[in-house]
Amino acid sequence: MGIITAIGDNVETNRQSLIHGKCGISAITLFPTKYAGVLPAGEIKIETKELSKKLNAHERGVTRTELLALHAFREAVADAGLSNTEISSVNTGLIGATTVGGMCLTDELYHDANKNDDGSEYLSSYDCGSSTLYLQSKYKVGGIINTINTACSSSANAIMYGARLIKNGLANRVIAGGVDSLAKFTINGFNSLHILSKQPCRPFDRERQGLNLGEGAAFIVLEKEEDCNGKKIYAEVSGYGNSNDAFHPSSISDDGEGPFLSMQRALNEAALSPADINFINAHGTATENNDETESRAMLRLFDQPPLFTSTKGNTGHTLGAAGAVEAIYSILNLYHQEIYPAINFSVPIESTGLKPVQQYTQLQLNHIMSNSFGFGGNCTSLIFSKS
Repeated sequence: MGIITAIGDNVETNRQSLIHGKCGISAITLFPTKYAGVLPAGEIKIETKELSKKLNAHERGVTRTELLALHAFREAVADAGLSNTEISSVNTGLIGATTVGGMCLTDELYHDANKNDDGSEYLSSYDCGSSTLYLQSKYKVGGIINTINTACSSSANAIMYGARLIKNGLANRVIAGGVDSLAKFTINGFNSLHILSKQPCRPFDRERQGLNLGEGAAFIVLEKEEDCNGKKIYAEVSGYGNSNDAFHPSSISDDGEGPFLSMQRALNEAALSPADINFINAHGTATENNDETESRAMLRLFDQPPLFTSTKGNTGHTLGAAGAVEAIYSILNLYHQEIYPAINFSVPIESTGLKPVQQYTQLQLNHIMSNSFGFGGNCTSLIFSKS
């Protein structure tokens, strides 16, 4: 596994930040926006030039999005012990995910387009698949390559797709994950929906005022079970489910039909009952719509909803990276048999009464669900089981 977020630049640092309830949401300082002093975000406090130098990545037109992806990808393949030969094998797939991609440099493209030259060096990075193609080119990945953009469920779908490639004999291993960086494009877009909070977000709290955007990247290495002899195994991908209720461009139906179906389908794929789930890493964006509808979906599916929390209070909403970031957090829950506390929560939503876990807890965990719900009603649930 490999990860970089506002609360850490590797897996273990992220884990320690979660254990201690660290909040990575703060004022925006690394790129110019008129909302810098108004709308906080989960910004990774490493300047793009410094990140480029650290990674020795100086290609013409490389973007912050691609650099964050490279950082997490490197940690993941190193942690898995993959050789260059294995990475470049036709049996190794790479499934990336993003929502912003090279659009983080829209301003530069606009400026370049108004100059009399031969075009912008950032034009090739503007494609939504550019971050995946950058990794493929740098590491010569030889198998199936794809990029998924289903908004906030993007990298959860990348993991599901990777697992299905392996299950159907189309790959022996898949490096799956996602990346997004903060950008004016996203800040302005989400602000136009009036769902950004001027305070650190409060998932599942009655007084929640909206989400905080974040940036990050996360990748995990999936392999066939028979190829894992002698290797460190964090967990098993035992279930996955996707639904698309298409209720509204940016909202979930009041009864949470999409989340209900994605969770139900993941349970069916894993051949588990609702009572088998010990913990849920909820989508939990801290928007009025999401938290209430996700709560209602949990109440529909579970006789007694399991323990749950949302880690977006720590990292902000990392969009296309969120599914993979929270998959890693869920796997850490399983591997270390621990649950991380929700932060910024005080009073439950009146209509549902559900309360996230508020203290660091060690207990026996066998099956964990991770939810990621995207615009347009594209909802995905993943289930990880103790290996």
